[in-house]
Amino acid sequence: MTKGEETRRRIVARSAPVFNTRGYVGTSLADLTRATGLEKGGIYNHFASKEALALAAFDYAIAEIERRYVAALEGKQAASERLLAIIHTFAQQAEAPWLPGGCPISNTALEADDTSPALRERAQVAMTSWHRLIGATVKRGVLSGELRADADPYMVATVLSATLEGALMLSQLYGDPAYMRRAVAHLEEYVRSLAAPPAPEAAAGADEAIP
Repeated sequence: MTKGEETRRRIVARSAPVFNTRGYVGTSLADLTRATGLEKGGIYNHFASKEALALAAFDYAIAEIERRYVAALEGKQAASERLLAIIHTFAQQAEAPWLPGGCPISNTALEADDTSPALRERAQVAMTSWHRLIGATVKRGVLSGELRADADPYMVATVLSATLEGALMLSQLYGDPAYMRRAVAHLEEYVRSLAAPPAPEAAAGADEAIP
């Protein structure tokens, strides 16, 4: 890595928490110079605009999220186990935020709709990627017979992402992770409800084994 690349990466890493906490519009150049330790020229020597830096900072935050999911899912094969790992990994943010300010996807989606179409598009891509991860897990579970045949990947992805994002917002608003804990308990029960019923012959065999 060249010195210039290292400086650029440092700028992005130090700017990501600022944008995620203060928002795109609320982040001033003074905030960025303070966070990075560079003057205006030093920042704009690597980024053509504030939006360009915000996009790079968002990508940095999403890469961190993806890294955590990869680690959480490693070695897990069962669909239900993977879904629970996704739920518990996201839920960590209520008590130990990955990045100051909360989830960068929801933060960016709420603000960027009217301020930066490019950031809004990035948030859509990131959320779609999360939905695909959940949806692919459900599809594999249905094909393997672990999950019910009527388990809808789109429905499950929507329920999980909406419930978790809403619970994180409430936990932040009230400064109380109990909201996330309640949501996780509900989603754990929801995942259990997706399990396929035992095959008739398996159920019959179990009945015969009872003395």
